[in-house]
Amino acid sequence: MSDYEHNLLLKQPTIERVLETALYVDDVKRSAEFYIDLFGFPVIVRDDSKICALDVVRQQVLLLFKKGVTLQPNHSESGTIPPHFGDGNLHFAFAINADQYDSWKDRLTNLGVSIESEVRWLLGGRSLYFRDPDNHCVELATPGTWRTY
Repeated sequence: MSDYEHNLLLKQPTIERVLETALYVDDVKRSAEFYIDLFGFPVIVRDDSKICALDVVRQQVLLLFKKGVTLQPNHSESGTIPPHFGDGNLHFAFAINADQYDSWKDRLTNLGVSIESEVRWLLGGRSLYFRDPDNHCVELATPGTWRTY
């Protein structure tokens, strides 16, 4: 590594965490109710015609956008949010404690949420997979899923 590359690495700012995860949904109200009912996430912002922002935990936000609403820039007094969009069956995971795996499995079953798959990872972690109302693949994962978790 050159001195220049080494100096760049030393000055690199750090990332603290993923702050927002966005899903693009057909029906904001339906999707919001699914996540609120299942997880009990508090609502930060809600306008069923275009967006619902849910407080996940520890300063993390799940954004539910009505499909197509974010295809144009959003101008406000605060500034401009560039256009963005995702399509298809997206995937994301929530971290859960290993000792709550069975409780989450029971909760999903009791709420009529079909468990699509269960995985036991080589590092000892376990995952539950299920679909939300827009067919996004949601995972609940215990420690031991990744080398970093």
